[in-house]
Amino acid sequence: MATKKKILIRIGSLRHGGAEKVLVTFLKNLPQNRYEIDLLLNLYSGKYLPEVPAWINVLYLNKGEMITTNRLQDIPVKAFRVIYQKLLKQFPNLLYQFILKGKKYDVEFAAIHGFRDEILNSPLKSSKKLVWIHNDLKKTELYHYTDEEFRKFFGFDKIMVISEKIEQDFNNLTQNLEEKNKIVRIYNPLDTEEIILKSQEARSKNSNLGTQNPDPTFVSVGTVFPQKGFDRLLKVHKRLLDEGFHHKILILGDGYDFENIKNLQKDLGVTETSTLFGFTDNPYPQIKNADFYILSSRYEGFPTVLFEAITLKKNIIATDVSGVREMLDDGKLGLIIENSEQGIYDGMKKALQNPEDFKKYESELKNYKMPFNLENSVQKIMKIIDEL
Repeated sequence: MATKKKILIRIGSLRHGGAEKVLVTFLKNLPQNRYEIDLLLNLYSGKYLPEVPAWINVLYLNKGEMITTNRLQDIPVKAFRVIYQKLLKQFPNLLYQFILKGKKYDVEFAAIHGFRDEILNSPLKSSKKLVWIHNDLKKTELYHYTDEEFRKFFGFDKIMVISEKIEQDFNNLTQNLEEKNKIVRIYNPLDTEEIILKSQEARSKNSNLGTQNPDPTFVSVGTVFPQKGFDRLLKVHKRLLDEGFHHKILILGDGYDFENIKNLQKDLGVTETSTLFGFTDNPYPQIKNADFYILSSRYEGFPTVLFEAITLKKNIIATDVSGVREMLDDGKLGLIIENSEQGIYDGMKKALQNPEDFKKYESELKNYKMPFNLENSVQKIMKIIDEL
């Protein structure tokens, strides 16, 4: 038996985000006898922690939940975490000596782009370096990587990207064939069978909004922060209600912007017609039972949630962000709308005024086969790791 490859994987936490979910899905489908894996979290927290296979060694810098408020009593803990993590980033030798106990790794893997510098500055010069890019890093409010910043990713041995758009952004900056060969596109590992199975579970008691009521329901799932555009969704919801279009909105997810969105919901006076569910570990019954899935995002990398909506054969309305044209087969599988509040308004109004327009998407979805499957994605990533 060949010796197992020793791999270090780094990510912030295992909170309820797309990249975190995809990483855990990947780990759950790895053969145990092939690798020795240390998963290093900055913060030992998150909904996906219990799903990490027992054979994977989980290490962490800090323990406890993410602090999203600035309450006085939270400030010392928050400050300590920031200083401690900065210190270990600045002096990686300390981290490798004391937390990783001087272990030598064959592969060091940044599971999200935010750990670029931590992996590239590793004191282990002989390890192979791998990064997984889940976001569009160009021209977004959260990231605006200059070409110079972008080029730093070529310090990795392999750059895994999840969409054509991101692949194109990297290809545009390659300076030679060696760099071009570093870029590889991988579809996110997604367990479609699990999605279908979970969608059949009974919904919780408090989530029967719309069951007694024939009003069309729009559902949206995601971490609650500005990127996801839930503020735009609620404003459009209000506007359409004022125009006499009866409908319901369900938002499933949690995040640092949750209170702001809750306040906006109150300010707009739409608490009766829209529901914020917070985090749920199974959003699939809600998606399945809604009339429309709406993606109101300002930007994305490759919104995995759309594949979940496609798996459940939902009518989809999505803003024209990175990954959407690719996933919706250029508008064959769902309505692609302008990435603006007006675009969301036009799309939802169309759904409410002319629902029969969505029949064409329904028939396309009926026979649609995913361009990938879980096994292929996992095998492809394993092949990259094995060949490094």
